[in-house]
Amino acid sequence: MRALVYLLTFASVIGLGFWAYTENYATQQALKDVARLNAEIADLREALSIQRAEWAYLNRPDRLRELATINFDRLRLLPLEPEQFGVASQVVYPMPTVVMPDLQMPVDVSGIEPLDEVQSP
Repeated sequence: MRALVYLLTFASVIGLGFWAYTENYATQQALKDVARLNAEIADLREALSIQRAEWAYLNRPDRLRELATINFDRLRLLPLEPEQFGVASQVVYPMPTVVMPDLQMPVDVSGIEPLDEVQSP
């Protein structure tokens, strides 16, 4: 009987050791994946900041004004002036359409069928 208890204890220790060994390697792999993803996120953030800087550089007002002047014959672009913008009170909004229900027909709002319309088997 003692030998069986010793054998089961030894087997459980070996099993738990194997489980801890595999969990250790799984944890190390997960940490490597997290580090790789963090490096990828940092690279993407750097690329995004570079693209934002490039976008700001390309959209400088003096550069756009110069491009509009150079390409005036082809594009017919005029410089923006404050007088070209309107006021929100000048915008004409369409009148909302109101649908009146037919008062001669009853309207079912409960979603339950009336008893006289239910078909019997």
